[in-house]
Amino acid sequence: MGVRARAYVARAGAPRSFAFGAGALALLLLAGCGGGSRQDSGEKEATYDMRVLAAHFPSIQSIAKPETMVLLIRNTGSTTVPNVAVTVDSFNYASNFADLAANKRPIWVIEQGPGAVAKRPVESQEISPPGGGQTAYTNTWALGAVPAGQVRKFTWKVMPVKPGVHLVSYTVNAGLAGKAHAQLTSGGPIKGHFLVRIAPKPPPSYVDPTTGKVVTGVYPASTATP
Repeated sequence: MGVRARAYVARAGAPRSFAFGAGALALLLLAGCGGGSRQDSGEKEATYDMRVLAAHFPSIQSIAKPETMVLLIRNTGSTTVPNVAVTVDSFNYASNFADLAANKRPIWVIEQGPGAVAKRPVESQEISPPGGGQTAYTNTWALGAVPAGQVRKFTWKVMPVKPGVHLVSYTVNAGLAGKAHAQLTSGGPIKGHFLVRIAPKPPPSYVDPTTGKVVTGVYPASTATP
């Protein structure tokens, strides 16, 4: 770059604003010269063996009926996977409708993503908690390191909102920066998909008077004799 960044030490009695400004200037110069660390600097270039033990997402669903998608992923290699992550495509779709502020529209609304939900500091009701596995990528979730032989469970609680037939694809990764790669023992990529049909009408349901829970089905007719 041609400009050498210097570290400044504030002398006793120097204005605090000068000390702060000098430090900030040094940081800016370092960043401009490439002195800042790369996002993937902590991720090792390596390949890790994993496999999906189980994958579940109902193939027949309906509008407004909550569903759960689950992936169980095992580290089948001999070394620790740095950060097991899953990228899911097709929870959303691109709309061509005119005058939309954003063309991305949900097929499923994610009520809760993978990972533990943080405890609330006060008594309250949280709506659609993201889950501890949320990342900076809108369609990728990560659950951290996985030692050899151990399993991580990814769970999405979702609400179908768009009827039709939809293909949901997922890919398993060993990290977020692109250096740690996941593969099957055979050497192939770890991915799969679900073919789901969402009915346009929710199934009939009623509130069970004995438990107070919503039950799918038609309320049973009274059998009491007049």
